[in-house]
Amino acid sequence: MGHGRARAAALTLGAVLVLAPVGVTPDGCGDLSGGRLCVEGPVGGEGRFTTRYVQHGSDGATGPGPEVRLGYQRKDARITAFPGWFGTVRTESGSAALTGTLDTAPGECVRGLLHHDGRDHVTEWLCPD
Repeated sequence: MGHGRARAAALTLGAVLVLAPVGVTPDGCGDLSGGRLCVEGPVGGEGRFTTRYVQHGSDGATGPGPEVRLGYQRKDARITAFPGWFGTVRTESGSAALTGTLDTAPGECVRGLLHHDGRDHVTEWLCPD
């Protein structure tokens, strides 16, 4: 690739990176002051759901961190259910995840929960498309 084309490619890539949406939170996630909490799973059927927490700036973190309780909450058009918990785990290198099986009905939504230091944190609702 010639020098001119390489520079044009670099400028185009730079423009894409600058214009890319910043801070877009994926479905089923919630941005907390110290990190991101997400829930993933097959909403509207039976399957394995995972609630995952990743601390901001934990790229170089090593070793065990604080204990967190991870779980989920469900809702439909009539009711929001009490929390359900996958369990308690110690963060490792800035992240923690726990998985469990849920059977969600069509039209039901799920969100992830994290309990730490007496406070509950939640994700956005993850609903069927």
